[in-house]
Amino acid sequence: MAPAHLSRRSLLAAGSAAAVALGASAGPSAAAAAPADNPVDTPAEALRRLQAGNRRFTSGRGRHPHQGLSDLHRLAAGQHPFAITVGCADSRVAPEVLFDQGLGDLFDNRVAGNIVDDLLLGSVEFAVEEFGSLLIVVLGHERCGAITATIDAIHSGGTAPGHIGTIVDALRPIVEPVLDQPGDPVENGVRANIAAQVHALSARSTIISEKVHQGALRVVGARYDLDNGHASLVA
Repeated sequence: MAPAHLSRRSLLAAGSAAAVALGASAGPSAAAAAPADNPVDTPAEALRRLQAGNRRFTSGRGRHPHQGLSDLHRLAAGQHPFAITVGCADSRVAPEVLFDQGLGDLFDNRVAGNIVDDLLLGSVEFAVEEFGSLLIVVLGHERCGAITATIDAIHSGGTAPGHIGTIVDALRPIVEPVLDQPGDPVENGVRANIAAQVHALSARSTIISEKVHQGALRVVGARYDLDNGHASLVA
């Protein structure tokens, strides 16, 4: 990161007083923290690890790895997430559960409709720059409420209440063009939105696009099936 930019370390230093107030205690250096599993060295390995974890979850053979208090203590010195998720805030779509991962594995970003706005994009860039995460997964899911609300607003000509309208406004230009396509309109909207957010990550971020060009990062889109728990690549 360029010297003029805030680094993770400077952000942590600025927030040290707040950390003390929350009961944080001094510990080993961040360099001393190490992931519990074998390190993931390439984007392809990162994707394979998530796919293997999802197979364990759907088969009922989840390992629920490194999710205990001792693992939290180990990670207190620093984190090494090998993948970043951009997921929906839906309570049924928790990445660590779906991919059978543990504390410190995934850098989660969740908002209704898995929308890549400026704030979320900054969060993703932060993980790419500071942790060297190798994979970004945009995780949409069937029967998404945000997509449904957007379609309802388009069809009714009305507006969503409160700040829900912000979500609808962000999704409208993505969803509206696919409403006349054959098939279920919500499903079509979900798939179109996953593809749009995957594109937005690289198109709007020089940090991400450069890492992708170097082969140090991959961006994929996945659709989660609520009925069987399977996450399949769609973009």
